[in-house]
Amino acid sequence: MADRAMKRRKVEHTPSDDEADDASFASFGDGEDETAQEDSMAAEQRALPEDDERSLHQERIEDDLDSETEVIADETSDSGEDVDMVDDEDDEHSAHNAVVSKQDIKAKQNRNTSMAKKQVPSSAFTAGTFKSNMFKLQVDELLAQIRPRRGKREEAVDQALHALKTTFDSMEPVAPLSVSEARRKLLTTSKVSVPFPSPGPPKDAKYTLQHAKPAGINVVGSYPLKTNSRTDTVLKVDMMVAMPSALFQEKDYLNYRYFYKRAYYLACLAAAIQSAHRDTYEVQFSDFRGDQLKPVLVIVPKAPQSSVNDEIKPAAKWRINVMPCVNLDVFSASKLLPTKNCIRNTEQSSDLKPTPLYNSSLRSDMLLATYLEVIHGVAGRCEAFRDSCLLGATWLQQRGFGSGIADGGFGNFEWAALIASMLQGGGPNGKPLLSDGYSSYQLFKATLQALAVRDLSKQALVIAPGNIKPVGDGSPMVWDGARHHNILYKVTPWAYAQLRQEAKLTITTLGDQLYDGFDSTFITKKKDAMTRFDVSVNISLPKRSSPDQPEDIRVQLARMHDVLKRGLGDRTTLIALKPTLPPPWQLGMTKSESRPRVITLGFVVDPDNVHRTVDHGPSAEAKAEAAAFRTFWGDKAELRRFKDGSITESLIWAAGEDGQTILEQIVRHLLAKHFSLVTEGVSFSAKDFASLLRHGARTANFQPLLEAYKQMEMDVRGLEALPLSIRHIMPADGQLRYASIRPPGVAAAGEKGLPAQVTIQFEGSTRWPDDVVAIQRTKIAFLLKLSELLQEANGGITARIGLENQHEDILNQGFLDIVYESGAAFRMRIYHDREQTLLERQLKDNNLAPSVKEAAAQALAKHKRDYIRRPAQTQAISRMCTRYPALSGTIRLFKKWFSSHLLSNHIAEEVIELIAIRTFVQPWPWGVPSSVQTGFLRALHWLARWDWRAEPLIVDLSGNDELKLADGQGMRTRFEAWRKLDPSLNRIVLFAATNLDPDGTTWTDGHPQRVVAGRMTALARSACAHIEEQQSALQPASLFASSLSDYDFVLQLDTGRKRSKAVAYKNLELAAVDDDTSIGYNAAELFLYELESLYGSAILFFHGGQERSIIAGLWSPGTSQRNWKMNLPYSTIPSKSSKEVGIMAKVNREGILSDIARLGGDLIESIEVNAR
Repeated sequence: MADRAMKRRKVEHTPSDDEADDASFASFGDGEDETAQEDSMAAEQRALPEDDERSLHQERIEDDLDSETEVIADETSDSGEDVDMVDDEDDEHSAHNAVVSKQDIKAKQNRNTSMAKKQVPSSAFTAGTFKSNMFKLQVDELLAQIRPRRGKREEAVDQALHALKTTFDSMEPVAPLSVSEARRKLLTTSKVSVPFPSPGPPKDAKYTLQHAKPAGINVVGSYPLKTNSRTDTVLKVDMMVAMPSALFQEKDYLNYRYFYKRAYYLACLAAAIQSAHRDTYEVQFSDFRGDQLKPVLVIVPKAPQSSVNDEIKPAAKWRINVMPCVNLDVFSASKLLPTKNCIRNTEQSSDLKPTPLYNSSLRSDMLLATYLEVIHGVAGRCEAFRDSCLLGATWLQQRGFGSGIADGGFGNFEWAALIASMLQGGGPNGKPLLSDGYSSYQLFKATLQALAVRDLSKQALVIAPGNIKPVGDGSPMVWDGARHHNILYKVTPWAYAQLRQEAKLTITTLGDQLYDGFDSTFITKKKDAMTRFDVSVNISLPKRSSPDQPEDIRVQLARMHDVLKRGLGDRTTLIALKPTLPPPWQLGMTKSESRPRVITLGFVVDPDNVHRTVDHGPSAEAKAEAAAFRTFWGDKAELRRFKDGSITESLIWAAGEDGQTILEQIVRHLLAKHFSLVTEGVSFSAKDFASLLRHGARTANFQPLLEAYKQMEMDVRGLEALPLSIRHIMPADGQLRYASIRPPGVAAAGEKGLPAQVTIQFEGSTRWPDDVVAIQRTKIAFLLKLSELLQEANGGITARIGLENQHEDILNQGFLDIVYESGAAFRMRIYHDREQTLLERQLKDNNLAPSVKEAAAQALAKHKRDYIRRPAQTQAISRMCTRYPALSGTIRLFKKWFSSHLLSNHIAEEVIELIAIRTFVQPWPWGVPSSVQTGFLRALHWLARWDWRAEPLIVDLSGNDELKLADGQGMRTRFEAWRKLDPSLNRIVLFAATNLDPDGTTWTDGHPQRVVAGRMTALARSACAHIEEQQSALQPASLFASSLSDYDFVLQLDTGRKRSKAVAYKNLELAAVDDDTSIGYNAAELFLYELESLYGSAILFFHGGQERSIIAGLWSPGTSQRNWKMNLPYSTIPSKSSKEVGIMAKVNREGILSDIARLGGDLIESIEVNAR
């Protein structure tokens, strides 16, 4: 319970409504406007019935097109209603606000139930596929927000598609020309440069290039299938233009000849569009999804100009990709199998290696229309297929996956094609793996399970009968035997490893019944490399020596991945590579180089091995292996003899050499040796997080104190003359659980180190008094005896009794400071379980005065906090820090962040620890952090998103899932009860519960205030926005600095350095250093306690603890000018103006600050007042 002064202050100065945080608290807003905006946005969303299947973009543009000519979408038959429902502004709004609010869902539950039954097959209700009813409603609400709708943007796209088709159909044929002549003629007449892939065609090529009327035009991809999300900022439409078969010869699939002819055909289309629609559309070339073999035309609308005031209006956000393709009968499928070679060289007469990427890229052009028909057929018979594709698209988008090579090669098409394939086959005896009767959530989860469980890089998923094996380089294979194509041909080995990891994490998240995994699965973004990887590296690549040099970025990246994987070994568990691809280029420019200028590397490290300093190679007797080892490592390899007598090739790494970690040294060495990348071209992002902690983040800094604690425990237990035997000696301090910001023994100048809190419990005895006050006196007698015996038994121990809580006789009255010669200090208090029984008995006694019962309630809460909860949490965290190597550094850095922003006196350190631990025991959507950087940034990310008004903080500290579903539900029930009891959040703002503390209010009863919690959230959100903005340029120290201008005044404290220099005599200075009576003395905290006692009703104080010697203050809104009366709790000045009827009381700010300066004395260095 809150103390009486705090409760009185809240009654007098804290309004009970949500609009109370005004005046000087305005800059500490708690983000309620954003929540209200999300609520109003979600309330406007309405689920629409699915459109009639016959309107699935399969209507004919012209009646005279034959059955093989696919057509462009034309939804005019049933789009009238939808156009009225959604306009461009709605689309833009929803694109940035696809957030599902639980409060909205609860309010809509009755309205959505009947609608959800129409949208989800009945099996979803009978099979119990959803985790809970709330989860199902969240999924339904999400689908209602992302399903595509007909609007003005779609109308504009359809008009553009019709106009482009008319233009293509009216093009005149171009007679066959040689390569050089075709290129020159197109550049001179239309100023269009042919985007030939690299390497370009030879000048003496025997084949010719020509253009003819398209054999067919169709819209393919997610737009005609209605599997595109309405929340996409830009509506992307793929327009397929089938090239006539007569333009190709039988051998054109060899040596890039098909791609050269395709590039010329594309350039002719570009010339026609530029001639007919120069003022309407902007046209550029771009590599389709990063494939440098297949450029496409990117068409976007030009911004229209107003005829009234010549203002340029914003253009509609859509884009059309024009993609030339070829019919199925042009090239034989057997010639394009992944095992075939299609790039021949005259110098290579034999031993031709397969070219699976080249072959599959050409084959995919032949199957564009075919897969449209396949997926459309599946969508027609499986009711939930489209919704499952939308869920999959959302899941992929939040994790940064896409169909582009730079995005991993697994996007919306691959997801839809994979589900369609598993609905057709892939199971035993050729039966389907999935059923048409599955719900959208079942299809989504089954697809994730297929990705997570089965390693497709070792055993291909074959849809039709056949015998084909993966290439063997780690790339996955889903072989569509009916169409002779690997659906996942673009997925790289590292992207597939990352995809499988994400699928496994999501499956684990969805299977966790204790926590709601909806946000982690569909809402939280994971694209940021800073929070995703433990180490991020940006590599700037040099330009190519020859523009005609054949170079595939996938081959280059694969080589880099292999080298790094071999060199780092078990130091990393995941290596990811993401290239920055060249942007689109103008029609008259030459094709941009396919090789990216920047590559981003991401490493997930193994904390047990990443800091290893010695690597053992092959034995000197293994000549071939040793030679290969030396070739790979170069001059870094050396032959060494070890203590066990073995002589092996070895690698020796120096920890912290030149300020570089061991992993950084290895990466730089490998990149320099194998890729000739100089140091300036390789930059490591934000590698200094752990260095922000004094003496680093190693738990070894705590070992001396832990060893001294063990020695102290042995010394105390070895005392034989104690009146009672000892039952427990329990640590109860951050220094004894690897969680203090500063390592033990590290203190600021002029300060003594803080003693570690320890609790001792004796065996029960009937000789203990049956009165709380008498028990406190008995404790002091025990401590006196213990002090005497300790100093007699060990001359190197100094033991002194200290007194506390002298004004509250039912609270603990004394403690024992135990100091060793090494400097290790402990503060011991006695725990007697009889106190709890006696205090509870007082609370139930109706004959006692209310003030006595209130004091008993406060004493009981403090007793449980100090003697039960804190020792239990100390032991649990100490155990978890040994289990998770990065946890200790994460907790310490997170505490430093709170202290740096002057929140340490409001947020209990145990609450900060629980927030940090949650990142490890409930890490979704990420895995368990392996470094201090990812642990800290993910904890900060969760803090920024935590809606503490509606969500409790529940953490399982057992480490073995002792917290059951019923326990979690009980904690949420208590949280909801507190919110009903205290809707204005005057007493309980944060609710933090664990399996050791199910009450949830032990550390948060009475503090922080709501305005402070709002400040905490605002700072976390600002930090996350800064991280997202800076990315690799982030300076870690910038996250720990905040402006002091938000406060009304700031007290700059003298940290003690100046006072220590002012000592006149050296012997007095040495005596002050050796004085053990000052152990635990903290002048700043004592001064803050005095200020809060005197001025807490008028000022809200903020303190940075040991990290920032500042005390800042905000004048409470209750100190605003008011009618004068007697006994106001703060100093006032009477004032009266001509417009006022009576005398008004105005807070005497100058007088209060003068009193504070006089009270602080030399401790205050300066007082800064900020003008408002």
